[in-house]
Amino acid sequence: MPEVFQPEKRLMRRAFERAAGSYDAAAVLQREVCDRMAERLDYIKHQPHRVLDAGSGTGYGSGLLRTTYPKAQVLELDIAHSMLLAARRKQGLLKRWLAPSPALCADIERLPLQADSVDMIWSNLAIQWVTDLDQAFAEFHRVLRPEGLLMFSTLGPDTLRELRQAFAGLDGHTHVNRFIDMHDIGDGLVRNGFATPVMDMEYLTLTYDDVRAVMQDLKAIGAHNVTHGRPQGLMGKQRWQQVLRNYEQLRQDGKLPATYEVVYGHAWKPQPRPARQLPDGRQVIDFHPRGSRG
Repeated sequence: MPEVFQPEKRLMRRAFERAAGSYDAAAVLQREVCDRMAERLDYIKHQPHRVLDAGSGTGYGSGLLRTTYPKAQVLELDIAHSMLLAARRKQGLLKRWLAPSPALCADIERLPLQADSVDMIWSNLAIQWVTDLDQAFAEFHRVLRPEGLLMFSTLGPDTLRELRQAFAGLDGHTHVNRFIDMHDIGDGLVRNGFATPVMDMEYLTLTYDDVRAVMQDLKAIGAHNVTHGRPQGLMGKQRWQQVLRNYEQLRQDGKLPATYEVVYGHAWKPQPRPARQLPDGRQVIDFHPRGSRG
């Protein structure tokens, strides 16, 4: 997997811990993408008994999953404990006591679940923060039961291209998070044992009055720069003014755009293929590509 984005996990966890209180007010994109993912479930024939929401945040996606699959158990998992607490508070005291939702504070790359233990994994705008996407996909494959579904969204390399352009040439540091190309993500799914991956992409653009509002939103959702190679300390006034001037050149209809490349994907964990023994004693496994589901 190409290493175009290497987050420092310690900083990433801390950023999301601090963002729990401000997350919902700023997470417009996250909710919109989550809604669009949920609409896609109407076209997929799958009735899971246990669903893992990997990177559940404050629980918006988990709520949609409970509505879509009312008989299923939904497991919430997030690396930030404060996010899980925010999700629990949103469920309400009475509902919490009557039907508490299982919550796991854990890393997507090291899932605290048994092999073949969930029927579906849902992950909305979370896997772009992992250190090793192959490791995350391997863990997803491990905990999914055969015939289980992985459905996710993530961010592609064109995300925040305006902000990246505004910082271009400023210095030798990384100022904007970088993400993996859709085709490399699809290759990673196949490499880690998933069948019939389906990938597609769309651009969504949010608009702001000024650059500070862009940066404040990113900080409010815990999505500011946590890469290796990021600059240390505060940026000087002169350099910040240059960033503002660069971004101002991109203003359209009185607003500054912030574009996100949103990548959607889903794939299945196939049934294990039985080995066939040749006359000389060797064992081979016949490969039959899985037909499309849903």
